Amino acid sequence: MKRLCVRLWSLVLVCLLALPVSAQYATTFVAVGLEDEALAQRVNTTLSGVLTAFNQAQKEEGKLDQLLAGLHVAPEAVKDILTLWNGCPFRCTDTKVVESCTTTADGQYQVRNIPLMMVPADPENGTWKKYQEGVFVFNEAGQVTDFHLALSADLYIKVMRTTDAVNDFVQRQLILEYVERFRNAYNLKDMNFLEQVYSDDALIITGKVITTVKSEITASGLSNKKVVYSRQSKREYLDKLARIFRTNKRINVLFDDIKVMKHPAKPNFYGVTLKQGYESDRYRDEGYLFLLWDFTNPDAPQIHVRTWQPDKIDINTPLPEEEVFSIDDFDI
Repeated sequence: MKRLCVRLWSLVLVCLLALPVSAQYATTFVAVGLEDEALAQRVNTTLSGVLTAFNQAQKEEGKLDQLLAGLHVAPEAVKDILTLWNGCPFRCTDTKVVESCTTTADGQYQVRNIPLMMVPADPENGTWKKYQEGVFVFNEAGQVTDFHLALSADLYIKVMRTTDAVNDFVQRQLILEYVERFRNAYNLKDMNFLEQVYSDDALIITGKVITTVKSEITASGLSNKKVVYSRQSKREYLDKLARIFRTNKRINVLFDDIKVMKHPAKPNFYGVTLKQGYESDRYRDEGYLFLLWDFTNPDAPQIHVRTWQPDKIDINTPLPEEEVFSIDDFDI
């Protein structure tokens, strides 16, 4: 009987070892909400293959570019995936993912909330959230045309639930789409997108903390630090950013909070305030990012104002809430 058990276990082990490597890391994707069954099947097959490729490559069973070859993914989407992957490899945390498909503003399809576990190559890289969510965009042929990391689901829902107006709901959906694209433009070092999205007359304001000369007041215990601001043109800012992109292998931008305000008098103008974490090879910070968006042309929205402020004046003194820039601080 003992020999029989040993033989049976040996047979099971041989069978397990004979399984294809990819099956050990397979994730099955199921699309919900697509009326076109043929399209749904193409999407299911493609996204299942892509997620499985993430898992297999993360386990060092193959190079991701080789694993993506032959899948129905557009070349520009493959390029973006590999750029994000090189900054921080990731895998899908579930063996089966079931998600709804929605229509995007440009008539494509989108699936959100894809669970991803980030596994940074550098363990000291502190701003990568271990758990993030991915977004896939695909066309009518079922080809993946875009992949990016999403705002967290709770932030996304928070913004979408702040209005009852149908038109404003659609506008906010578009705003969040562009906020995600904006974040990923930094992660992907996509200068073309940033050149297009910043208006030619964009106002760029950056704050930094300086230490002032001590006085009797500061000596009594109050901080002798303050925030000072510098102003740049679009060209000055983007030229400096291009140098940063060239000299850093990785850029990681993360948004932890978001507020969207509609301008009270100017149609299609929105102020977006974000809590931003930033890390590159040589520098890291956290602060408040404010963007003044103009969605007059929804196919080519523009940023007229970008400001960044440190979230703390010193280690014990947060930046006062009333000093955080908002849409009320700028004349349009």
